[in-house]
Amino acid sequence: MGMTITEKILAKAAKREFVEPGENIWLNVDVLMTHDVCGPPTIDIWKREFGKEAKIWDKDKLVIFPDHYIFTKNPQANRNVDLLREFANEYGIKNYYDVGTDRYKGVCHIALAEEGYNLPGTVLFGTDSHTCTSGAFGMFSTGVGNTDAAFILGTGKIWEKVPASLKFTFNGKMPNYLTAKDLILKILGDITTDGGTYKALEFDGDAIFSLPMEERMTLTNMAIEVGAMNGIIAADKVTEEYVKARTDKKYELYQSDEDAKYVKKFSYDVSQLEPSVAKPHSPDNYSTVKDVVGTKLTKCYVGSCTGGKLPDFISAAKIIAGKEVKVPTFIVPGSVNIARQLKEEKINGETLYNIFEKAGCTIAEASCAACLGGPADTVGRATDGEVIISTTNRNFPGRMGSKKSAVYLASPLSVAASSVTGVITDPREFL
Repeated sequence: MGMTITEKILAKAAKREFVEPGENIWLNVDVLMTHDVCGPPTIDIWKREFGKEAKIWDKDKLVIFPDHYIFTKNPQANRNVDLLREFANEYGIKNYYDVGTDRYKGVCHIALAEEGYNLPGTVLFGTDSHTCTSGAFGMFSTGVGNTDAAFILGTGKIWEKVPASLKFTFNGKMPNYLTAKDLILKILGDITTDGGTYKALEFDGDAIFSLPMEERMTLTNMAIEVGAMNGIIAADKVTEEYVKARTDKKYELYQSDEDAKYVKKFSYDVSQLEPSVAKPHSPDNYSTVKDVVGTKLTKCYVGSCTGGKLPDFISAAKIIAGKEVKVPTFIVPGSVNIARQLKEEKINGETLYNIFEKAGCTIAEASCAACLGGPADTVGRATDGEVIISTTNRNFPGRMGSKKSAVYLASPLSVAASSVTGVITDPREFL
């Protein structure tokens, strides 16, 4: 019997020839990532459980990105970064990317890719549910709690159950009005927020492999929103070009076998899909954008690990160029590198940065910002009574700030179209 790509990678990490769903196995971890929200408690648990002589299993495999609550005067948030800084100094952690220095990178999930930590065939764990983003690189990547992370920190190992797989194949050529965000919102509408619980979500098809890495990352990023353990896309030439441009580390390519077993397979023709939206207050509250057209808005938000990558801003700028936004619109790059690209990438001779600035957008520093709500002085944060359309990944009550706000999730095209009208707008009106 054949194996899926996820099963093959886990078998390698367990030093086994074969694994199957439901088996519990010890995995050797290639990278452990943490940030300012979960890093301090993970370190506390590690010190408590491993004692005064606690040793990190492999300092080169530990990566720390402050990114969530950083551009704030909140003393508790600032204290968390202080704790990471002290830990990094005490233990000599070279892969610590401190905020306020030229080493600062931005949102952990994007920085992992940009800094060459995402390697096909490897196993990466992070103290963040959206760690599944890295699966776009043909690797196994998932989020864990602080206790599991502390165990990895001390041993380099973790005890995991092999997930069964769901397969999603997208056929055809992507229309200019669709993005990866529309595809994953469609999946959420079809299988709901618990439809992939503890499964591996495998994405396949011509439409998927036509996408740049950043768009593929949007798909795997939101695998957790259906309850999945991981999202994964087999590595191809596009993947290899991206990886080789950033690191010379060795990696292995895996493909699912023809006779691999899946719990269920789903197939879509992208030419038949429409711009999608998730209505308040759940990512699976699916609708087409055209069915909610005209909904009045107080704010538009383009950013996060899901929607703050270069292709997202290019999509938004195509619509916003030469227009003025009707409601406050926030442009929040996912990384320092992307923030720089905003000032370099041009549309019709004008940089993305200038397009957004002339339109009246607020361009913020690279970070998670309002995606996770954050302290009161967080840029773009939702206040009482707000109705927001956003490229972020979650719209639960209070996710972007006030519990008395409503958030619609959509593609950067749909958010941009809505920003220049002040109401939810189908991007096809501008394309």
